[in-house]
Amino acid sequence: MYHNNDFIYEAISQLEELINIPIDIDSSRKKYDAIVSIRDQQFIVDAKSAIRTSNQGLVLSKLEELKQKSNHPIILIAKYISKNAATELKNREINYIDIAGNAYIKNNKLAILVEGQKRKSKQQTNQSRAFQEAGIKIIFYLLRNPESLQHSYREIAENANVSIGSVSNVMAELEDLNFLMKTKDKRVLKNKSELIERWMVAFNTVLRPRILRKKMKFIDPNNTNEWKNLNLNKYKGDVLWGGEPGGAILTNYLKPEKFTIFTNYDLPTIAKNLKLVPDQNGYIEILQIFWKRDNENTNVAPALLIYTDLINSGLSRNMETAKIILDNELRYIE
Repeated sequence: MYHNNDFIYEAISQLEELINIPIDIDSSRKKYDAIVSIRDQQFIVDAKSAIRTSNQGLVLSKLEELKQKSNHPIILIAKYISKNAATELKNREINYIDIAGNAYIKNNKLAILVEGQKRKSKQQTNQSRAFQEAGIKIIFYLLRNPESLQHSYREIAENANVSIGSVSNVMAELEDLNFLMKTKDKRVLKNKSELIERWMVAFNTVLRPRILRKKMKFIDPNNTNEWKNLNLNKYKGDVLWGGEPGGAILTNYLKPEKFTIFTNYDLPTIAKNLKLVPDQNGYIEILQIFWKRDNENTNVAPALLIYTDLINSGLSRNMETAKIILDNELRYIE
């Protein structure tokens, strides 16, 4: 179950950046807030929101008690640690990290000391990493898999094919932008219509040009009418119809004039198997698959991508098909 301690990842990500040493986080243990591994040394994490004069004594006493009970060293991770509390933690040789990356870690031959770091100010909305490449992939994954919103940052990072640091930054910015709310026991997406609109614009302007590999056309022009006879199922999800043909398959409502194909195959193989030739003005666009695919035999790209391409085309003939997909395939994310 999700617990509202995402600042653990934010603190670790910031420290990694400062010391250039990879740090592994395991937040799946029910007994602890997390397990952190630094250079093969494991630490038990005790997460606190803030350590101030008002609660310093209570926190320190609990940490001392935890140290006595545990066979592993302890690291306190907090959003904020006052200067007095940091000094006291060092005097007692209690490891700590705050969200700015300030840290005191001493165990065996491992010694880390970072001081004087201030928490980075939030970026302006128009510079938000949430709508750059990694953020676009993360939001796409969360919209496709609503249950994943409660997963750990590590799970989200692995399935979205991005770094944990990117997940930490993007989730924090989504919260700042009022697209994400965190309660005690779950995360909730807010203002989803606006979020999807912003994601669609970002996908079209930022990510799509980067994954566009080639424009092509059919060697035989008649294949524009016979495209459904091309058996993509045999590729087991490695070649997928997107855009207009994807919309036609999902709704049986559209006759494609432009074609989108998502694939990880090399271009010569695709050209040979589908009988295509390169054409800089071609009506077939070959795009790279950028998401982690499910183990499903399918010949269509995810509905959200098809809907996005239909809307972003600006063509009136695609709007009705897009609305059908929104009402049927994407009803769960409205």
